[in-house]
Amino acid sequence: MASLSSLSITFDCKDVAIQSLFWAELLGAEIDEGANDQVASIGGVHNGESPTPGMLFLRVDDRAESKNPLHIDLDDPNYPADVDKALSLGAERLASFDEYGIEWTTLKDPEGNVFDIGRKKQTGESEPAA
Repeated sequence: MASLSSLSITFDCKDVAIQSLFWAELLGAEIDEGANDQVASIGGVHNGESPTPGMLFLRVDDRAESKNPLHIDLDDPNYPADVDKALSLGAERLASFDEYGIEWTTLKDPEGNVFDIGRKKQTGESEPAA
């Protein structure tokens, strides 16, 4: 069984505050603690106890042609184990990241849809190789 425990719907956006406030108001939700001009979330993103998908808002200066502005993030407490599984099933690795207290790998599924697998960075861990 895979260790993937929860997911979030992730928005690449030019203004994190406008996007996160719009969705919070529309859904009658609260913005999670720790929001800033680079990242905000609704619904306990990267919280394995959340019963529903969260929404994550990330600031990007320019939306890349090769990246979906809206994509799925999968939380993997045993990261990067399920990255290897996705690769064995036909995914393509695009890049790995370690920012904002989260470490993740961006992949494409067999039809080119971008998604991420990652986790909250464990305290005391060293930086992963990109």
